[in-house]
Amino acid sequence: MKCLVLYSKPPIGGESIQGHMLYKGLKKLGINAESCDYQESLEKSFSLKNPDVKLCYGVGSWIDVPEIVLSPLKHNVRPIPWFNSDGWVANHKKAFEELDLMFTTSDWVKGIYQRDGVDVSKIFRAHIGIDTNLFKPNNDTERNLALRRAIGVKDNEKMILTIGGDTTSKGSQEMFKALSDVNKEFKDWKYVCKSWPSDCAREWREREIALAKELNILDKIIFIDDIMSQEFMAQILNSCDLYVAPSRIEGFGMIQVEAMACGKPVISINKMGPSETILHNKTGFLAKVAEEIQLEQEWALPSMGFKEKHLVKFEHPKTFAYKADIDDLREFTHKLLTDNELRETMGNQAREHALQKFDYRVTSKHIWDITKRELGLD
Repeated sequence: MKCLVLYSKPPIGGESIQGHMLYKGLKKLGINAESCDYQESLEKSFSLKNPDVKLCYGVGSWIDVPEIVLSPLKHNVRPIPWFNSDGWVANHKKAFEELDLMFTTSDWVKGIYQRDGVDVSKIFRAHIGIDTNLFKPNNDTERNLALRRAIGVKDNEKMILTIGGDTTSKGSQEMFKALSDVNKEFKDWKYVCKSWPSDCAREWREREIALAKELNILDKIIFIDDIMSQEFMAQILNSCDLYVAPSRIEGFGMIQVEAMACGKPVISINKMGPSETILHNKTGFLAKVAEEIQLEQEWALPSMGFKEKHLVKFEHPKTFAYKADIDDLREFTHKLLTDNELRETMGNQAREHALQKFDYRVTSKHIWDITKRELGLD
């Protein structure tokens, strides 16, 4: 028996790396697996027509049901989606009900499907795996210092880091407010906000700059808009002192786990994926939720699988965003900036936690073991 793994190729962004790590992990387990892009193509069709292909894992979100669930079914291949959440499961519920097995990246994401009327009895949580041989402490002090200097961080300053498609969704604006208070007591820091180049990131950047000016800390913020390889991402994580991401919406939080694997303490929010991956007071700190923003209705669009655009009123409100408590963020950040021993201890514990729970070989085995059990495979 052969299984196929569908994901966006080549592996660059979060979901594509998620799929690639699953594929690598299955191969390490000795599973007869191959991979291809989830979009319709000759390669995908050819792979699905292979009579030896019986299972098809697919990485994406509910909006990808046509490519990841319906397409394999047309070829009599059993689909097993491993989905993140887009915040509202708008369509394809019938397809979900007919699945034999499905995975979500966190219990919080599983809860999204349950909230929106999907039977979750066949849904299991499977955390995303990372390459802990790549994301690890490099202990290269000179190289790390050189990168910090190239970014604009002085040798006497602590480097705080946030990385995201845009950094506001990762909680950077909440961090600005916390850091404006930290700056009254501790001034030797720089906050590096690295985003992926996009129109969305540029729009948020304008608001971020305005807020930093208002708080009188613009000279303490370093903005980077760049595309980085996985290898360089590991380098920049190694170069920081602490990683922060009190995300507004975060189904899992891969970069936070990668930061822990590099031996860095992480500050995040006690909700969603981060509450399942970060051990409060051990591998980092989790700030409590100060605000939850909910929507009562939203537009359904043809891109979601509907025939025409129309307004949908939710039976249960959709969470649009959470915001972390500023006082908690200030306290945790100040503590880690000023206590070198605590940073080192938490960083060491973070590395060990990542090795035990989030190495791609561990998470892939977890997925395969559940697949065998639930589908009755030998």
